This record gives sequence, structure tokens and C-alpha cells, in this order.
Amino acid sequence: MIELVTSLLPALTPALADGVRGLFQKLTGGAGAAPANVEEAVKLMDADVRRLEALARLDAVGDVHKWVNDVRALQRPVAMVIVLGGYWAAVAMGSDAAPEWGDMARMALFYLFGDRTYFYLRRAMR
Repeated sequence: MIELVTSLLPALTPALADGVRGLFQKLTGGAGAAPANVEEAVKLMDADVRRLEALARLDAVGDVHKWVNDVRALQRPVAMVIVLGGYWAAVAMGSDAAPEWGDMARMALFYLFGDRTYFYLRRAMR
């Protein structure tokens, strides 16, 4: 039972947070943090642009060898293959470590599919 709760709680946290946010919007009339004038709207747009530029700089390669960039780009996919392969092997062999590998596999699958799926579901519900 504890394992089920520890698996479902992180998965349901974004939905619970949206529910609480929706409750507060309902209680406050849904105004939120809307800009009061054009100057504030422009400042918010500039902040979004700066945020996107900062995110783009994080992925910038810079002046490195091509193989370094290739290794850097392959780190996440290789980690996913290791985790999902480890889970498959632990289950196939009947290992006692299968629950731990299962936890890691759930995290990896949520990383791959969960965030985008929740985003599209939330957008479809509006």
C-alpha cells in the first residue's frame, strides 16, 4: 500500500496543484495576476523573452569538440535505456531489486511521457 501511495502521489501532484489553483481562482474571481496597463504587459512579455533566451543559452554548445557535444546529447537517452533495461532484466530474472528498478522506470517513463501528456490533457480540458 505504501508503495502505491509513493508512486501515485508524485504523479498526481501536478493535478492536485492545478485543482488548488482553480479553487483559488474560483474564490477570487479568476482575475489572477493580469497586467493593469500596457507598460506592465510589455514588461511581462520582455520577461518571457529573457526567460526563453536564458533557456536557449543553457542548450548552447559553445566552443567544444564535436564528440563532447555528441556525448552530452546522448546522456539522457542512454540513461533511459539503462533504467528501462535494468527494470526489464530485474523483472525477467525475478530479482529482489525489481521494486526499486520499477520506481526508477516509473520516473523515467514520466520524464519521457508524463509531463507532455498532462500538458495536453490540461489544454484539452479547457
